[in-house]
Amino acid sequence: MKFSLSLCIAGLLAQAPHAHAQALAPGLHDPGAIDRAVASFTGQPIGAPGGAARPIDRRLRLGACAAPLALSWRGEAHASILVECPDAGGWHLFVALAAGARQTAAAPVIERGQSVTVALTGDGFSVTQSGEALENGAVDAWIRVRTVAKGEPLQARVVRPGLVEVPVE
Repeated sequence: MKFSLSLCIAGLLAQAPHAHAQALAPGLHDPGAIDRAVASFTGQPIGAPGGAARPIDRRLRLGACAAPLALSWRGEAHASILVECPDAGGWHLFVALAAGARQTAAAPVIERGQSVTVALTGDGFSVTQSGEALENGAVDAWIRVRTVAKGEPLQARVVRPGLVEVPVE
């Protein structure tokens, strides 16, 4: 059964006791391989406009994938990439891209430090809570937000002034 990274991120991160330089455990997918696949798909390195905004979090514990990863653009704005393990019971995650010229030309509607409403949205539901923007962002841009004072930042898409969303599938 597939699961959404957005729903499982807290549990996955809680399973990783150390955030730095962990040896890859048997049966887990190499996050570096995901970084390389995204760079190959976009044609841009991590941090470059159009490439992944940042490396895959090394604390994630994704099961090994026997089949080649499937990558596709998510949405018309091409602001993120869907990475999937097509194995039975595989996983999928979304990789936010660094802003390109088209995205940065729009004026930010959310500024760093601003209080925002974070909406987790899925098929037939929406759950909201307060958060703080950790970056400036224009409509449709992906920015980092924090929902609790010491919580891990999330990637969220700017919907309008004061509102960001984290899509859940």
